[in-house]
Amino acid sequence: MADPALSDSQVEQYWRDGFVVAPRLVGDDDIAAYDQRFEDIVYERVAIDDRMLVMKDVMVAKGVIDPSSPPERIQKLQDFELDPVLDGYCRHPRVLACVERIIGEGVMTIHNMLINKPPNVDGRHPLHQDLLYFPFRPADRIVASWTAMTRITKENGCLVAVPGTHRGELVPHDNPDWEYLNGGYFGVKDVGDALDRRVHLEMEPGDTVFFHPILLHGSGRNRTDGFRRAISAHYASVACEWTWKIEDSASRMYRIVSGPGAGEQWNGTRKVDEDGVDPIDFVPTGSPLKDDIRTRRDAEQAVGRSPSDRDD
Repeated sequence: MADPALSDSQVEQYWRDGFVVAPRLVGDDDIAAYDQRFEDIVYERVAIDDRMLVMKDVMVAKGVIDPSSPPERIQKLQDFELDPVLDGYCRHPRVLACVERIIGEGVMTIHNMLINKPPNVDGRHPLHQDLLYFPFRPADRIVASWTAMTRITKENGCLVAVPGTHRGELVPHDNPDWEYLNGGYFGVKDVGDALDRRVHLEMEPGDTVFFHPILLHGSGRNRTDGFRRAISAHYASVACEWTWKIEDSASRMYRIVSGPGAGEQWNGTRKVDEDGVDPIDFVPTGSPLKDDIRTRRDAEQAVGRSPSDRDD
């Protein structure tokens, strides 16, 4: 088992490359618990909170394939803050210790998911930047953790990352011209020579990669007969500021997990600033995300809502 926090050299590597891998950070018992919970959820053995998203792979949703078992149908579990087992990952002491080494004390979760890459589907994710999905800034105070639940190789669709690209800026994304693309799997419009510079992150169960939200990264197709699974969370400093022009972000929960106020919801100002970041500028025309953002913005403007008179 690795030491619970990143070493100085690992932190230096993170800021140099935009990512760093902590081997065997999460123990076998925890991985087994997350894996069993995934199986229990997709087989509907347990009740789940309505806010959790259980997402089918696009090839299943479109009827291109008809898998024989529930785990072969599901691509992702998302927003599991209220799940008694999976939420343990977001609060995992070893993970949080590493997160605090990167973004400092006082941390909140801003996103989480368990990614299941079954056999017989496309399942690729083009090179992208995670900051696209988040309203908080500065980017240097946001970090992702991504923990392998199975052995992850080039053959079953490991992560790829492009070292040093975290020193750039958030750029517009688009839908690649692929026949089957899961919802929200946008890719940067112009990757340049990034594909030639990418590195493959092959990992063992429990290995955890931490990466910057501007880092270009993606993943490949699962070409094996088995599953590729990982569990992930995004964290931000409670000192981060809301910078989007819209007030809300799909009603997502932002919960403090370390430092003062741990266990409480983040109650910072969700300011609506015309000089702020417009997320519509960075997502493809006609995407469900863009339509959802535009609909919520129009509704807020129509009723004259402001951050001070929210009713949720």
